[in-house]
Amino acid sequence: MSDWKLPWDGGCRCGQVRLRVSAPPMITSACHCTGCQRMTASAFTLTVTVPSVGFIVTAGEPVIGGLQQGFAHHYFCPRCKSWMFTRAEGYDQFVNVRASMLDDHHWFVPFIEVWTKEKLPWATTPAEISFDTQPAIEDYARLMEDFARRGVRPT
Repeated sequence: MSDWKLPWDGGCRCGQVRLRVSAPPMITSACHCTGCQRMTASAFTLTVTVPSVGFIVTAGEPVIGGLQQGFAHHYFCPRCKSWMFTRAEGYDQFVNVRASMLDDHHWFVPFIEVWTKEKLPWATTPAEISFDTQPAIEDYARLMEDFARRGVRPT
């Protein structure tokens, strides 16, 4: 666990909402879906998936934004509107933190990329493993084990 140099602090652009990650990530990813493209105004979003027990909002109160229906709840700063993290209904054992919300995120490399069938033709990442859509839920255990062995750590 010490090779992760935890805890990690982070926050939104204006600093009103702050967060802390105190558990090693389960996996890192880039999502190319059109929803993420629209919410980031970019080609993809970058995510650090962490155990819920290792995630806390330390200041401010984020609000749900993005889609207001479905199983994914996207949390934003109410002031600057930064998309900070996502919680999925029925999957409360993890939180998907936007990598760029971490104060030190320069170490981040996506291990997998998802929804590549919707990616912009020029968008590339250094992800080792790609999926046309989402991996099957039963594939995640193997992917997380592989990430635990080979995923990039902060330097």
